[in-house]
Amino acid sequence: MAGRTLSPWVMVLTMLAVWIGTGSILGNAEETYRTGMAALIIPLGTFIGMILLSLIATRIRNIEAFSVPEIIGSRFGSIARFLAVIALIIAYMVIVSYQFNAGGAVIEVISEGTVSKQTATFIAAIFIITYTMLAGLKSLAGMDIITGSVITITLLITFPVLLFKAGGFDGMQNAYNIQNRPSHMQFWGIYSPVQLINYLLPTFLLVMGDANQYQRIFASRNARGAKQAVTVLIFAALAIELLIIASAWVAGSITPDQQEGKYILIYTAREHLPTCLGILFMITVVGIIISTADSFLLVPATTFINDVYSTYINPKADQKKIIFISRLLVLLFGVIAYLVTHAFAETTGFFKKALYAYTIYGSAVTPTLVAALFWKRATKAGAISSIMTGIIVTLIWSEADFIRNNLPASIADLDAVLPAITLSVICLVVVSLFTSPKTVRSN
Repeated sequence: MAGRTLSPWVMVLTMLAVWIGTGSILGNAEETYRTGMAALIIPLGTFIGMILLSLIATRIRNIEAFSVPEIIGSRFGSIARFLAVIALIIAYMVIVSYQFNAGGAVIEVISEGTVSKQTATFIAAIFIITYTMLAGLKSLAGMDIITGSVITITLLITFPVLLFKAGGFDGMQNAYNIQNRPSHMQFWGIYSPVQLINYLLPTFLLVMGDANQYQRIFASRNARGAKQAVTVLIFAALAIELLIIASAWVAGSITPDQQEGKYILIYTAREHLPTCLGILFMITVVGIIISTADSFLLVPATTFINDVYSTYINPKADQKKIIFISRLLVLLFGVIAYLVTHAFAETTGFFKKALYAYTIYGSAVTPTLVAALFWKRATKAGAISSIMTGIIVTLIWSEADFIRNNLPASIADLDAVLPAITLSVICLVVVSLFTSPKTVRSN
């Protein structure tokens, strides 16, 4: 918790650095290369989620807790708490896995293919795991001051440079016409309503329940500082995400080779930016990857220590032993995340991986977390059923193709997020209404 000493300014930068991760710098950029200007709508889910998070930041900081599952457990009991830990670990292992992939992509591009994708990913994983084991949140927050500042400055410089190189918007229009991709200059009519649900809802749900953001709110000096930080973050995160997408949109017009589209901004830094700016941009990408991976490794370790080890296994453990065990857990979860990198098909891009992870967490944890904070009628049974439903529906919908193949096309085209969150909320509400409120614990 960094001693609960983080100032609002430090909080803004560390929250920005952890939020703007591979899902943004590579995932959203990859999707932008595919669809063009229409991708500028993708940050809407983040924007709305951040607004709501700012409204409850004061309440969150006033809770004496160390983790999201602890909040859920204090209200709904040990089973709900343990299930929340499981959902968090599953989702965060997926997120860390594609941070390793992203670090490998940087090495692969810089080496011009001399280092294979598998070897590059392994190198990135070793570095990130080692770095995280040697640091805690306070150390990461200090690094995030630099990372958050560099992200902002670099993108503010990069976008106009790329736009000039592309010949302005007229040059982009001509280039996309030549590439037979004129729709890349259109904002409306590219995404269907189903696609907008698939792309915006997972991000919104993650923002509302992300343990990384809650952990930083817990680490704030006071409730007022937490609210100030999240309020500024609304606009900072929106600006950075829009700059990333806009830069990828412009870069796509001068990058006709679709093979480079998956890593469009990495290739752009190498091929289309002045050397000094290209190096700075590559440093920014690496900083984003490391900051996000560190945070998403630390949170599961902290959560497991707080919600399982110190609560049930060894309540009397001293601080020195807890820190030692937490570092071993970082190593364990890092190895698991590396193994997860092999679980996805080669064709699965960063954008799809990010949405998958956000859906697992958002549909399983966020409804119960919101209920723990605001709905007094919610019960233990309702919370347990909601978390289990969110996890199970997401996994089945995403992995069991035979189920979706037998559904109407309008439903089968949906990703897991809408079915999962809908059934999760229904279970929470219906089961709570049909079970005794006496099972509810007070905060």
